Amino acid sequence: MDWAEPKTVREWLLRSFSLRPILVLLIICGLLISELRFDWLERMLGAFLANTNAARPESGAIWDINRQTETARRTLEQIVTDRQASQREARNAASFIEISANLAPDQGVMLSPEDFRRLYLGLPASIAQEIISPFELLKISSEDQFARTYLEKQGSGLQVYFLDAENRVLRRLQIDADQLDFITQSQRIADGSLDSIPKFNNRIYPADQFLKSLESFPEDLRRSVIPQPERLLTVAGRIVRVGISDETISGNIELGFEIKSGALTRVVFIPGREWAVWQIRAKLEGKKAAAPPFIDGKP
Repeated sequence: MDWAEPKTVREWLLRSFSLRPILVLLIICGLLISELRFDWLERMLGAFLANTNAARPESGAIWDINRQTETARRTLEQIVTDRQASQREARNAASFIEISANLAPDQGVMLSPEDFRRLYLGLPASIAQEIISPFELLKISSEDQFARTYLEKQGSGLQVYFLDAENRVLRRLQIDADQLDFITQSQRIADGSLDSIPKFNNRIYPADQFLKSLESFPEDLRRSVIPQPERLLTVAGRIVRVGISDETISGNIELGFEIKSGALTRVVFIPGREWAVWQIRAKLEGKKAAAPPFIDGKP
């Protein structure tokens, strides 16, 4: 075999069209044709990559996109799950307090008009009137436009939106932090007697004396002292004493009603309006009713 470089064109042609180059060319063409026909090279490469996939690092644009897609999918699933949980809790909530406690800041929940009316009817009458007049709520409820209610937590309060079927705002309400505190206070019941609660010290009166003094005032003042007298009727037992707190919170003074039922003694807490409770207290102590001299929340 001549390994020297060809010197003439004739030698180039003889070497190019000899048997060996033609066989090599035919083999290469056969491999290309078989690859185009059977895709054996892609199959071999795919099998190799599949077998070595576990050992290769998860790096590159495709892996980054897959990770981002998976993270977004899990985040979306969590948002949907949290939203569904919030909806269930809101539908089963017994008061606006529960809804507020279960919502994060700026988070909202959708309620049906029926659920909102149920929660509204559970409010103390004085607070319900402050939020929206029952006559106005009756008017809105009777209209076909009122389709749903959206409650959003803003700060320590709740923003309420009455919406139509296309989510246009029909009416906006505000349940502020003071009103929520009032609702919280009006739902408290504790075991024990008034003597075990320091804030009632020296301001505990026999129930008959308190109720007799209360009876001497007009209905609107009595409702301001005890906004939810119906709550006291739902508690089994007899009211024996009434305590008046020495602190004012958000314009309210807490009253404690000691109720005995057999061997059980409980205290039901009801917040009353400061100005009205002061008049009852002044009458109980034989003083002339005047503006309450409260300083820093204490008389």
